[in-house]
Amino acid sequence: MQRLHPVMLAGTGSDVGKSVLAAALCRIFKQDGYHPAPFKAQNMALNSYATPEGFEIGRAQAVQAEAAGVACHTDMNPLLLKPQSDHTSQVVLNGKPIGNKDAYDYWRRGTSDIDFRKEVCDAFDRLSARYHPIVMEGAGSISELNLRDTDIVNMSMARHANADVILVGDIDRGGVFASVYGSIALQTEEDKKRIKGIVINKFRGDLRLFDDGRRMLEDICQVPVLGVVPYFTDIHIEEEDSVALSGKSRVAERGKVNVAVVLLRHLSNFTDFNVLERDPRVHLFYTSNTEDLLKSDVIILPGTKSTLSDLYELRRNGCAQAIVRAHRKGAVVLGICGGYQMMGVEVCDPHHLEGDVERLPGLGLLPVSTTMTAGKTTRQVTFNNNWHGYEIHQGVTRRFGDAECRPFVTFDDGKTDGCVTDERCMGTYIHGILDNGEFIDQLLKPFADRMLAAEAPFDYNAYKQQQYDLLADHVRKYVDIPRLYQILQDDDRRTR
Repeated sequence: MQRLHPVMLAGTGSDVGKSVLAAALCRIFKQDGYHPAPFKAQNMALNSYATPEGFEIGRAQAVQAEAAGVACHTDMNPLLLKPQSDHTSQVVLNGKPIGNKDAYDYWRRGTSDIDFRKEVCDAFDRLSARYHPIVMEGAGSISELNLRDTDIVNMSMARHANADVILVGDIDRGGVFASVYGSIALQTEEDKKRIKGIVINKFRGDLRLFDDGRRMLEDICQVPVLGVVPYFTDIHIEEEDSVALSGKSRVAERGKVNVAVVLLRHLSNFTDFNVLERDPRVHLFYTSNTEDLLKSDVIILPGTKSTLSDLYELRRNGCAQAIVRAHRKGAVVLGICGGYQMMGVEVCDPHHLEGDVERLPGLGLLPVSTTMTAGKTTRQVTFNNNWHGYEIHQGVTRRFGDAECRPFVTFDDGKTDGCVTDERCMGTYIHGILDNGEFIDQLLKPFADRMLAAEAPFDYNAYKQQQYDLLADHVRKYVDIPRLYQILQDDDRRTR
């Protein structure tokens, strides 16, 4: 097959739908017989994933790789920033944490002895030697002029890759003409030539009402509009941006098993709960309201990027006490990763890795103690006859004193994880534990007498594959894919 140019989905701003459209193109290229792979030079997100080799990348690139039908790899997201506060982030380079950076120092570049630009370009080059086409994703807006000199993820990366750029604008938030035209007008002449198409995303209503708008955009931008993609709510693709949490349910509901995910300030990996959102027996909601926690059947303490900070806040706002009271009344409590650490007797930070606090008492629901450590565990795991999950955490959790501590699971390699006291109280470091249907059945077993009967066991992996196909169908319907192929094959129009 003719080799296609790399394609970059760049945005007029954050949350315009670049990640989901990139997943769609990965699926479309796979369906059409190509061997695509995703790439995002630099990502900023708390939702991450462990590669088969045990390294860490942004969740969006793992999802896009799944849509492409390939194993995820650190070359797909060589630089990941995990915010720890408004001013600092943990920097993960090629899958390994290299320390925390102040935002100002990071963007100045000159304060680091690491050439991040070279690192991400080398990763792209390795990836493009193994796959094609490469479906690249930009970050935020491509028109942040104050960051142009230090940009390594948007147009500078497109130049290195010699990629065709498709600009994505979000019409749902309004101002799409100004944002699209302004994003193009603010580029250098060289970069303007690289923008080969426009996609208008998240359209609501009758598409015919935008026919004139489409022609106007093409006239003022001198760039073809390749498609206008309607807003959809019936296709479910995992998201990594915390913006997605704003659309989640926040209250309990009658008639189902109510599962409350505690809404932490630094909540990470909320994709752990996507499968429960689809389970017909369950109503899952996010809350930090003590009354709603007390009404819940199951309470899940999720992962967090700042365990001690979020534990302190749970104690301050009364949620810690409400969780303990709910458990005493019969609620099931499950802790995942940082949530597991909080469920113990104490969390200690003797080396001040997370801040000035050296020790905080935990919820006392599990007889374990956690000590924060500089080393980070990232790996995929299998257990219980082909159950799967992954670990991404800092800290070591051990039995507290002489207390009895029954392991949550035993891995295939013989090592153990987590702690369980009974069917209503357990903690684990395993992300993705809820993707295993048998575990959900165990979790909901105490409420079997009032659960709605599921017609068949829920196969989440098959469900995700179906959603990728639905997404590809949706984008094929509204985006001129044949014209996109023509752009990606046309050497005469390349900027060199």
